[in-house]
Amino acid sequence: MSGLLPAYALLHPAARLGWGYFSVHWSTVIGLAALQALYEWRVRVHIATGASAEERAGPSPARRASFTGALLVMFVTLNGPLHDLSDYYLFSAHMVQHLILSLAVPPMLLFGAPGWMLRPALALPGVRAAATRVSGARAAFLIFNVTVAAWHLPPLYNLAMAYHPIHIAQHVMFLVTATIMFWPLMSSLPELPGLPYPGQMLYCFLMTIPMSIVAVYVTMADHVLYPAYSAAPRVWGLTPLNDQQLGGLIMWVPGGLFFLLVASVVFFKWSASGAADDGAGR
Repeated sequence: MSGLLPAYALLHPAARLGWGYFSVHWSTVIGLAALQALYEWRVRVHIATGASAEERAGPSPARRASFTGALLVMFVTLNGPLHDLSDYYLFSAHMVQHLILSLAVPPMLLFGAPGWMLRPALALPGVRAAATRVSGARAAFLIFNVTVAAWHLPPLYNLAMAYHPIHIAQHVMFLVTATIMFWPLMSSLPELPGLPYPGQMLYCFLMTIPMSIVAVYVTMADHVLYPAYSAAPRVWGLTPLNDQQLGGLIMWVPGGLFFLLVASVVFFKWSASGAADDGAGR
């Protein structure tokens, strides 16, 4: 597979037509359109059956914008130049793609979907028991980080690069497990509670450790771990090893800073809630 990759990449539309070309993969368009349609259907059902004026109002404009924005971010991430760079040229571009899918899209989806939209799923056989098991902080932490670490081991990563259906499964797993990972921070259902503010801060700090270990492994390797990128045409003057080191740093620095930023936001929310409680108690 890796021996064929240079010729295949040079035949790719992005190589022929330049970076102004925006490739579209219709499987992503269909999947994203289906998610938006499901969202709108749930909104219509809720509005039609709401008992009060508040319930019949549906999600706020901010929530709607967040959910639709998440789908648009997914579309841009899984199509166009970033997709082409990730799949055919640069490991570092692939790490940018993975960070967007894991750290940007899931919180936007969770914020965009109110608790009432998710609650009916808990009535399905086995769903509530499974959701209770995976949404706890310990389980969510392990599920996400084991998934990320496993997919960056050379055997699995190289398998995903060689077989597109496995590559799709990789991205789906990142999205699903990252959504589970964010639940202790953004729970919208009292049936599946999140962490209190101090626990959220500790959770965010601990989240920086596994990703940093994986990033150090990738960045400090003295040889190319993923042969598909060795065979890929070179762009921007990056050697395969430089590209791999850059990809590891992208995972390491922005990935770690993201959770520290979230922990800071949680701290200020905690402080604000304490100030509000003091004011109410006077």
